Amino acid sequence: MKDDNKIRSTTVLCLRHNGSVVIGADGQVSLGNTVLKHGAKKIRRLYHDKVLAGFAGSTSDAFALFQKFEGKLEEYNGNMQRAAIELSKDWRTDKILRRLEAMLIVANEEKLFILSGSGDVIEPDEDILAIGSGGPYAHASALALKRHSDLDARTIVEKSLQIASDICIYTNQKFTIEVL
Repeated sequence: MKDDNKIRSTTVLCLRHNGSVVIGADGQVSLGNTVLKHGAKKIRRLYHDKVLAGFAGSTSDAFALFQKFEGKLEEYNGNMQRAAIELSKDWRTDKILRRLEAMLIVANEEKLFILSGSGDVIEPDEDILAIGSGGPYAHASALALKRHSDLDARTIVEKSLQIASDICIYTNQKFTIEVL
């Protein structure tokens, strides 16, 4: 049976390039064939503005995960890798947390990770991560621009989100972009 009331949304893209770490996301939230919100903020600065995080999936679940992740960052004195691993362990094994439906991208100056409820802590090969319905389009665009242009990291993220929004119907052009 087709679920027309499924919430679909987003494109989140993170890139480290030429000394900059940039994360960007669109603002669209859709329910079935209806856009519910155009300007959702899907990116947060965490741990004294040293970590960027973005989410795809359920908003309330993502906020709970942001809070848990920031707690892990505090517990492990800003060690993002350790915090990511510990959050993923909890997320996978805790009865309540494992029901959360979201994915996170977290980044600092040294590391980028995708975190999921199945226990994944994925570090990319080429310092590019993307999640959400438009993630594959944004990822491919960022990879091509990184490899074959002289653009700075922020511009690559912005142009890649633009390309994703031209292809993915669940991605709009109201971007939030943060730079470390």
